[in-house]
Amino acid sequence: MKTKETTIQKNEAVCDSPNMQQQSENLLKYLIVGVIFGILFVKAEVISWFRIQEMFRLQSFHMYGIIGSAIAVGVLSIQLIKKFNIKTMKGEAINIPKKEFRKGQIIGGFIFGLGWAITGACPGPLYAQIGTGFTVVAVTLLSAIVGTWVYGKFSHKLPN
Repeated sequence: MKTKETTIQKNEAVCDSPNMQQQSENLLKYLIVGVIFGILFVKAEVISWFRIQEMFRLQSFHMYGIIGSAIAVGVLSIQLIKKFNIKTMKGEAINIPKKEFRKGQIIGGFIFGLGWAITGACPGPLYAQIGTGFTVVAVTLLSAIVGTWVYGKFSHKLPN
């Protein structure tokens, strides 16, 4: 019977769980970044229900510009990571796996877009909307959490 130590010694890369002090330090970093991100969302009017409705009615370029900019930055970042073999801050190689297309992605994207159009919120801005006083958005947040749980529970039965 293999012991845990034997298994660990055979594996080259082992991800050690951080201790409690590191976890609280990371939590603080994530909280600060989240607050800054939320402020940027508010200032850019990304959390505005009216801006989102303008987007879905094809009345304004504002949201398309923001989303398009995010896609461009993401594509450029991935290409630079691949071209220059950029590593993580800890020196680990970054592995970007190939994505396999599945018909469930079309169905899921449609459901996501429908929910976004109806509620005026996608998962990112939910917290910023709640933080600015739109507490009714808590219903949308709760629905997103329940939807994620339902998907996780039944994903093996869905057309993936």
